[in-house]
Amino acid sequence: MPLPTVLPPVVRGVIASLILGGFTALIALPLFAIALLKLLIPLRPWRRLCSTALNGIAAAWIEVNRLWMPRLDGVDWHVAEGAAVDRRNGYLVTCNHQSWADIFIAQTVLNRRLPQLKFFLKQELIWVPVIGLCWWALDFPFMKRYDRAYLKKHPEKIGKDLETARAACEKFRDLPVSLFIFLEGTRFSTAKHTKQKSPYTHLLKPKTAAAGLVFGNLGQQVKTLVDLTIGYHGQVPSFWDLLCGRARQVSVVVAVRPVPATLLGRDYTADSAFRTELNRWGNELWEEKDRRLENIF
Repeated sequence: MPLPTVLPPVVRGVIASLILGGFTALIALPLFAIALLKLLIPLRPWRRLCSTALNGIAAAWIEVNRLWMPRLDGVDWHVAEGAAVDRRNGYLVTCNHQSWADIFIAQTVLNRRLPQLKFFLKQELIWVPVIGLCWWALDFPFMKRYDRAYLKKHPEKIGKDLETARAACEKFRDLPVSLFIFLEGTRFSTAKHTKQKSPYTHLLKPKTAAAGLVFGNLGQQVKTLVDLTIGYHGQVPSFWDLLCGRARQVSVVVAVRPVPATLLGRDYTADSAFRTELNRWGNELWEEKDRRLENIF
């Protein structure tokens, strides 16, 4: 049951944080044990079985969090278009990114409707206490990202992040997977929007490199896009606001559509025509999402 609304928001936030931390630590024990067995026994059927068990534990963690976390007063969720999803298939999932709350909302909406979500994460996040190792155990792909200044001094590192993403995709050939990518690459802010000179009112420019690597390496498995548009009707809540129950209203629109066949099975790093076509696809997707957000705001 959600925490009582009669409690002051800060008290609810503290209690919610303690429950979340405690339950995460508890669930980490079987997660680490199974991940270790998976690592020690290099048999493909065994590792497939372990991966299934690990994904089941993660789904249970999300479901329990949904039951006790402060509930939103008004959640408007519906499928905007497309066919129903099937957990036996693979998907690319994307969403506009405004807050860490986006992740928990996306997990809640899609949990047990799709295969377990796998996020592309910055390599540094593996050092987050407990949860970083949980992400590692669940085969979340970690990417080492380099800024332009570093690449200018170390040109030999150019393309290394894409090689890491390509290697991560190889892990997902045995089981259906939902690979989650924030196409904007970072959380939206007015300052970033201005610096980018973004042509969209409510979005940063999309970055399609990771999507291109997924389509190129897992094109036979990931043929469908699940596109979430999250709107907060004004003030964007922080994760702390979510724990305190201050996130009062959210609209989540889910669009399901096939990925164009021309984008599947091609080499992102070597095919410039593919990169151009993929960027056009991402921009069209973002134009539609921006219109959705305009209706929400």
